Amino acid sequence: MSSAIIDFLIQRNKEQSAIFSSSDVTLARRQYREIHPTEIAALKCMDGRLNLPFITHTPVGIIQPFRNIGGQFDLGWPFFGELINDWVHYAISRGRNCVILVTYHWSAGEKHRGCKGFNYDTNAARAYTEKLRNQVETVFGTAHAVVYPILVGIETDSDALVLHGVKGQVWDVGKEQVLDDEHVRVRLQQLYPDMRWGMLNDLLPLLRGNLEHIAQIRESKRPVAEAEHKEQILAIGRGFDWLHLPNKALIIGPYSYNLGQPLATAAKILLDNLTAGRIPKNEGVALLTSGAYRDEAGPEKYLAMEKAKSLSDFAQETIRVEVPDLMPHLHVLAGVVNLNTRFFTPLA
Repeated sequence: MSSAIIDFLIQRNKEQSAIFSSSDVTLARRQYREIHPTEIAALKCMDGRLNLPFITHTPVGIIQPFRNIGGQFDLGWPFFGELINDWVHYAISRGRNCVILVTYHWSAGEKHRGCKGFNYDTNAARAYTEKLRNQVETVFGTAHAVVYPILVGIETDSDALVLHGVKGQVWDVGKEQVLDDEHVRVRLQQLYPDMRWGMLNDLLPLLRGNLEHIAQIRESKRPVAEAEHKEQILAIGRGFDWLHLPNKALIIGPYSYNLGQPLATAAKILLDNLTAGRIPKNEGVALLTSGAYRDEAGPEKYLAMEKAKSLSDFAQETIRVEVPDLMPHLHVLAGVVNLNTRFFTPLA
């Protein structure tokens, strides 16, 4: 069924896929990879404000996102553990190192603009994230020969990154005024003295981009209301790089044993956004499910289609039981994403 929000999603994907696949952007992305080859992943919350490419001025396709409520992950989860292991071995097969940004978030100005996944308890979020960082080290090595996990906080009022060092040091990028690469490099070396030069050098653009972004936010005097939840889309599955608009979608990866909990939490946030008038009631909200594939031939694409159908059915039933008041406002779209082009094909 067509609706304004569904039409927006289809048009947005069409435009973003065309940009992602264009010669200029493709060549620029390849060039960036040649200069900064380290593979970078981000474990982060489903919160739509955590748009790392946007807040670090990094090209889409460079930072590999993994999302779940509160940024809560466990390498013991079979599917998630396999994905991370495959990602690391992909990097190794190309002679690349890996940096994993293990993130939590909060609001400096208002507790209830923080992370609902941890009931707005920033200390609990940080403690959980530190344990997750330690788990990554347990699996991939404490010497950081190939994989270096970093604990990163994100302050959503200013979009500032806060980096936690290996000896307990804390660097709040939002308090810096200097954009000089050497200054950033020195700070990173102080935080991570055992980090390989290549990894450190490949983190520079992210930190420099975040400094530039923070300066732009301050100059624009962004209203505090822009830092509040305004999501209108609940996206479940994989392959949502094209959807990375600030504060537009809650994105949940299909990783945990209990997928119903983050689904219900996200649905309640959307209902609250509708009730509070933060999003247009006449447009409603969208449930978007996606399966991801690379190979057009063989079963991979068809398996992705079945995943998208199954996720859609599960999500609708969860919302019907847990957040029934959202159902009259819900528009549903399921499909598959070609990871080579980011093009989304709706299911028939």
